[in-house]
Formats: sequence, structure tokens, C-alpha cells
Amino acid sequence: MNETRRQGGQHEAGAHRFPGAAHPGGGPSAPRQAHTGIQAPAANPQPRLTLRSGERGDAVTDTVWAQLGGTETFERLVRAFYRRVREDEVLASMYPEADWEGAIWRLRTFFEQYWGGPTTYSEQRGHPRLRMRHAPFPVTPEAKEHWLAHMHAALDEVELPPMHDAAFRDYIERAALAMVNRFE
Repeated sequence: MNETRRQGGQHEAGAHRFPGAAHPGGGPSAPRQAHTGIQAPAANPQPRLTLRSGERGDAVTDTVWAQLGGTETFERLVRAFYRRVREDEVLASMYPEADWEGAIWRLRTFFEQYWGGPTTYSEQRGHPRLRMRHAPFPVTPEAKEHWLAHMHAALDEVELPPMHDAAFRDYIERAALAMVNRFE
């Protein structure tokens, strides 16, 4: 069976797995690599494209989460969002009145993890499984539009740097569309 391995951003053909083949460090099921003339990537491969803080500035190596100011920024964003959701005639009823702080925590930690911050969300709740977690709620196209309007307003309020703002808005548009589960 032929496998394609992704290494250093490129696909490397020629990596094979042979049942029963010996492996220098393992048993019969360990993978055996054909010689391709391509060196294995370093333990910490360097990116081919370097984002810089200016035309000749230092390389930006922080995660988006860190670049945006960490938990403080994500907390402001999510609180601005839920302040609007609490007053929304379509969305508010989907949240238990006694669990607004829980909703804030879940969305903040999910966003933080997604954008390179702490992995607290998965450590405490497991895999995000967004479609499954939203299945009990009537996420209609109308609900999606209300959710997006409040999230866009929250993004306007926190004023992220333009590049990050565009990336965040792109993500929420795609994620919100994926959550629609009813067309009533």
C-alpha cells in the first residue's frame, strides 16, 4: 500500500508501508521508508514564508492569540458578543439564563485554542465537535445571521488589527454557515 506523507509543507511520494517489513527501531508493523534523496525535516522546521512586523522588521513568531493580546482580548470580544446575544429575540432563548458565564467561558476558550492560545477548552471538554454540540439547538439561516451580526459588531468594538480582523471574520462566516442544522 502506497502512502503519501506530508513533510515540510510538501507531499513526499515514495514512502511505503510493507506488512511484515523490518524496521530498524521497531517490529514488523513499523513503517519502512524508501530512499528518496530528500532529507527528513528538522525537528522544528523553519517556515518558507516569514511574516515580519514591518518591511525589515523582526519575524513574527507568536501565535495569533498572543499577537492579539491573549486572554484579555478574547474575553473582551466574547463579552461584547454575548452582551448583544442576551437581548436578541432569536438567540437568547438558546442559552440557559443561569449559564451565561458558562457560555462566555466556552466560546472564549474555544476561540483562544483555535487561534493558538491555551488548550484549556479541549483539556476540559474534549474535542470541540461543533456540529454535534449545536445539534440540539435550532440553528436556522435566520439564527446564523443574528449570530453573525452580533459577532461582527463585537469585532468592530474590539478593533483587531486589519489582517487579524479579516482572518477572524472569514473564520466566523465559514463556521456559522457550518452550524446551520435546520431550514424551517
